[in-house]
Amino acid sequence: MTLTAFTGADLFDGDRIVSGRTLLVEAGRVVGQCAPSEIPSAAQRVDLEGGLLTAGFIDAQVNGGGGVLLNDDRTPGAMGRIAAAHRRYGTTGLLPTLVTDTQAVTEQALDAAVAAAGVQAGVLGVHLEGPHLAPARKGAHPAHLMRPLDDTDVDRLIAARPAIGVLMVTLAVEQAPPRLIRRLADAGVIVSLGHTDAAYDAAMAAIDAGARGITHLFNAMSPLGHRAPGMVGAALNSGSVWCGMITDGHHVHPACLDLALRAKQGPGKCFIVTDAMPTVGVDATSFSLGGRLATRADGRLTFDDGTLAGADIDMAASLRFAVEHLQLSREEALRMTTLYPARFLRIDATRGSLQPGRIADMLLLDDGLRPRRVWLDGVECSDAPIG
Repeated sequence: MTLTAFTGADLFDGDRIVSGRTLLVEAGRVVGQCAPSEIPSAAQRVDLEGGLLTAGFIDAQVNGGGGVLLNDDRTPGAMGRIAAAHRRYGTTGLLPTLVTDTQAVTEQALDAAVAAAGVQAGVLGVHLEGPHLAPARKGAHPAHLMRPLDDTDVDRLIAARPAIGVLMVTLAVEQAPPRLIRRLADAGVIVSLGHTDAAYDAAMAAIDAGARGITHLFNAMSPLGHRAPGMVGAALNSGSVWCGMITDGHHVHPACLDLALRAKQGPGKCFIVTDAMPTVGVDATSFSLGGRLATRADGRLTFDDGTLAGADIDMAASLRFAVEHLQLSREEALRMTTLYPARFLRIDATRGSLQPGRIADMLLLDDGLRPRRVWLDGVECSDAPIG
């Protein structure tokens, strides 16, 4: 196996940014670091000519990209095309995400995720955002297709999970009793709470039952009130639960994002998701979701009634927003797009950082945090990144 030395750039290894270090990669895995003067003579050198080398972004919520919407094309190839569209913006691993749909469509998405596992580059599994959501907090989802979770649903999800890899489901507290959440969590399904009008105590009971995450914190959930803390209060007050959040400047005011970052100092932290729609990577001005037309304008995707219809943003732009508008250090913003989502998804032993033994899915950013080059398994991708 050829040892490759990536040199000439600053390095973010998941912990800190260091200068004057070289990253060593062999057989698609990170071997370690060394000084440029210590590069083994047999190593193949790759001079990066400046910039910042980091693990590639990981996105737990991607509805589409490159003109493809998972709800419209539930195939392994479509999942691969979505991953390829986002890879040009630095995302090397993602969960294609299905918006609430029929039982038949949900089954097709699960089957596609099984077939895509280990075959479609960058596809880590699948995220089912529905149909077990609350109509009172439907957001862009079709309320008439929402329904309670039952044992048959749980049996199907548990059976599918081992072949899929990462299986994430977003559930409304009022549609999923703690007993069923516990069954899913014990079987390794990642349960995230969202699109819920839950009261604080009910939300905490769901977290205690094994819910691991909160889907797009603040959006489509009962808000924080001083006498009724709601789902947001439970998310911020729980030390263990992870919170995904959209940093596009449209879904959540920066002050609320800052509040969440200050509150989440436990083992469960905030991480960034895009909630991206098929417009990412293409020039389309509209698309259809659940039979409704969504229009793209000024960085927003909306239905005719003004409801946000997902996000028109990539992970690199989300990273830049976090640095520029939330006053985060580059290190913490990078953790929120690499290491923290990997920890949330329980794949940090192999992804999310450039520590020894990790898969060499890598990204070179320029000084403005725009993607310059991308590698999967230590092999550079042929498509040029979009800055």
